[in-house]
Amino acid sequence: MEWGLLMNSYGDWLIMLVAGIILAAWIFRAFYRWLHAPASVNRLKLGKGGELKPNDENILLLEEAGYEVSSGKHLVPIFIELDGMPLGKGSRLYIDYIAEMDNSIYVVKTARDRMPMDWTASGVRDRLLVYSLLLPECAGVLFVDAKDKVIRKITFHITD
Repeated sequence: MEWGLLMNSYGDWLIMLVAGIILAAWIFRAFYRWLHAPASVNRLKLGKGGELKPNDENILLLEEAGYEVSSGKHLVPIFIELDGMPLGKGSRLYIDYIAEMDNSIYVVKTARDRMPMDWTASGVRDRLLVYSLLLPECAGVLFVDAKDKVIRKITFHITD
């Protein structure tokens, strides 16, 4: 009888101690991750994007291939400093569309006649890597050429 009474009084304390240790470990882990995150990480969050046109040949081609186009053109302003002074009004990047398939999100760039794509490793890197780095949560970049009815999926794997 005395053993049960002793266990009841210490059992509550034991549960509180275990809960306190778990809470302290969780707080320490969160603080550690915050402390070791790069200071300059400034995640880009895309808004709604431009309006989608119902008869856009790029959208129709993507939908034929099974992609769902979730938003239209996004403009990403980039402010540039050179030696501590603003360089003009800066620059900007355009994302033509955001598309989804199988719970994966893709940045979509479309072919332009005035800017033909150089399909070499360095040409693809120079033209499209920036989008993959800008939105690391995306599964890749889709390059859509509606004139030739081609969709190319590009993924970048950066290794040591």
